[in-house]
Order: sequence, then structure tokens, then C-alpha cells
Amino acid sequence: MVGTIRFRDEFSAGDVASTLRDAMGGIGTDEDAVINVMGNHCLAQRLEIAEAYKTAYGKDLIEDIKSELSGDFEDTVVALLTPMRKLEAQQLHGAISGAGTDEETIIEVLATKTNEEIEEIKEAYKEEYENELEQDLCSDTSGYFRRLLVSLLTAGREPEGDVDYDRAVDDAKKFFEAGEARWGTEEAELNAVLCLRSRSQLLETFYQFEKLADKPIEESIKDECSGDLQDGYLAIVESTKSMPGFFAHRINKSVRGLGTDDNNLIRIIITRSEIDMEEIDAAYREKYEQSLEEVIESECGGDYKKILIAVVRMQE
Repeated sequence: MVGTIRFRDEFSAGDVASTLRDAMGGIGTDEDAVINVMGNHCLAQRLEIAEAYKTAYGKDLIEDIKSELSGDFEDTVVALLTPMRKLEAQQLHGAISGAGTDEETIIEVLATKTNEEIEEIKEAYKEEYENELEQDLCSDTSGYFRRLLVSLLTAGREPEGDVDYDRAVDDAKKFFEAGEARWGTEEAELNAVLCLRSRSQLLETFYQFEKLADKPIEESIKDECSGDLQDGYLAIVESTKSMPGFFAHRINKSVRGLGTDDNNLIRIIITRSEIDMEEIDAAYREKYEQSLEEVIESECGGDYKKILIAVVRMQE
């Protein structure tokens, strides 16, 4: 997997902090200088820059950014200066505490994480909000979907190893036999498979299911489930089959229709920028016949557009 933002070998946090100070210190702000810094340094280096800025000028970089920038551009720069798990904890809190629950954000964040990452998000959430993530999620969700989230939060997915083909066949039979509108009533067993099996084990299970049912497991989920539970199951299946393909689909959903879901777009682009953004771009091109840069160019504007393009464009 390849990200678009990488570690820069020739780097002085103090010099870059000085560049940012100059960009924000005069009349008006040099937005292009801010974009150049944020789009060309990895998260570890951006955090080092923020620390150097505080040491040199006795001011918090994020607070200065907030006072100088606005709108989606400000939100993007602030997100780029936020530790990854803290950012995801903030996104989950916003999904829970906003007007209505943003179930899609919750499932996207939790379904795509390793055990270690889930534990780190839980710790970041507790540190930020002095409450347990599971407790807040349970108070704001219900039914089978809540149980699925609790299963994911246990962070009990088995480590990658040799695929157990007999077990995959048995698990595929569980899904197949849970048809006829019984996915809900059988959800405990199905959750255990989807949330605890390793990703390679799940891929074999999905293959065995397709042999049994003569259709992809996604079709069965759509036939037998609805609402948030359907979305949750599909997110696990789709991200297991192709993480870049899953995020390409999520980005497309964020930019199509009435208005752009900027919060989702910012989160996905920033959190995947150092992991697999190049593969996400390739998946997007294959599925939607457009590059990420092209779709951002057409759907976003101003400095917000510029900084997103800086993040998704491969560094030389």
C-alpha cells in the first residue's frame, strides 16, 4: 500500500514553523504557504512543526490557524494537525452527539480498523471526552446495529495466518442458512464471524458462500437485511474484499448528489493519505473513470480544493 504523503528527509521543524509564522503574521494570510507545508509533510512531521511553533512563538498553531482561516479549508488544516486516533475519536463523537446519529461514519471508522487501532481510538476517546466510547455508542444506537458495533469494539479479530478452509465452509453455511429473513435473529453467530475472523479467513468464507448461494454475499445481505445493520455488514464485507475500493466508494458517495459531504471527504482523504491513497485513486479511476484530483477539482473550490488536491497528489 502506498500513501501520497511521505516522510521528508530534508526537514527542519523550526524552519517550517517560521514559514507558517510568516504566512500568518502579516496583513492577510499566505494560504498557498500553508497549503505547501500541510500537503508536503507527513503527520509526524506536522506534529513536530506544531511543537516547534509553540516553542518558538509561545502560541498554539491550531489556535492561530483557526483565527486566520475559515470554513472547510480551516477544518482540513486543523484535521491535518490532529493526531490520527484523536481525529477519529472526534469524528465518532460528532457522529454520536450531532443532530441525529451518523451511523455511516461510525461503521466506516470501526469496520476498517485493526484491533490495535480500535484500542487506540477507545483510549483517545476516553482521554478527550472522559467517557467510554462503547457507553456513548450504546446510548445512541439500538438493536442489532448496536450489537454489531459492540462486537467490533471488542477488538478481538484473529491475527492473520493460514486459512482454515473447513472453518470457512462452516461459516459460509451459517450465512447461507441464515437466509429467509433470519439474518437478524441469527446475528450473534454472524457478528462473531464478521467481527472476529481474520480478513484472509473472511475472504475464503465469502468465496465459499458464493459457491453455495450462487451469488455474492453482498446480494444476500441486501436481500435479507435493511437499514443500519445492512450498511454495517456491507461495510465489513466491502472493506475486507478491497479497502481501497471501499474508500473510493465512500469518497464518491461524499461528492455526489445534493452538495458535498465535506466532513466525510476530509476525514477519508486525511486518514488514508499516508496509508493507501494511491490505491484509492486507482480504484476510483477504475470504477468512476475520473481521478480523485479531477473530482475534487469539479466538486470543491478555493483554498479548500487546493489543499485536498495537495494531499491526494503523489509527492515527487
